[in-house]
Amino acid sequence: MGKHITQTLVPLNISVLTVSDTRSFDTDTSGQYLCDSLEEAGHTLCKRSIVIDDIYQIRAQLSAWIADDESQVVLITGGTGFTSRDSTPEAVSPLLDKLVDGFGEMFRQLSLEQVGTSTIQSRALAGMANETLIFCLPGSNNACRTAWENIIVSQIDSRHSPCNFVPQLKNIDIDACLSREQDEN
Repeated sequence: MGKHITQTLVPLNISVLTVSDTRSFDTDTSGQYLCDSLEEAGHTLCKRSIVIDDIYQIRAQLSAWIADDESQVVLITGGTGFTSRDSTPEAVSPLLDKLVDGFGEMFRQLSLEQVGTSTIQSRALAGMANETLIFCLPGSNNACRTAWENIIVSQIDSRHSPCNFVPQLKNIDIDACLSREQDEN
């Protein structure tokens, strides 16, 4: 068994941020999809918020979650397009310690089948900040589903091999997880 693999899921604390000028918790279907999906996968919804598409409000909320000891993963939906109000990438990028370049590339490749060449307008991105994994997704339900089902769910699953992001996250002791599993077997 490799160091990055566990036999049982290590549940993560995941926060969901919706960036929208118009959505409320009652109408936020993409944010709700992410909340439901992460819980179905065995993780815990840590925090949830909706902020308007404003660089500083996005940064303020995300910075608080990056700095706290609870949020290990943040899923952001909305604000990744090219309209004048889309500012999620500009808000998030300066906060990242490392980019996960492959996420945006893979997301756009998968989206090509669904939206054709319009996928080039997606500025979906991911990165790490203070041992917190951050994914920035478009605001549509289909885009969130594509990213979650085809990329994110496996990369935050400690059982996924040959590697996943779980050992890189704050408050994770994979060696202790592996020791517990060996004791159970």
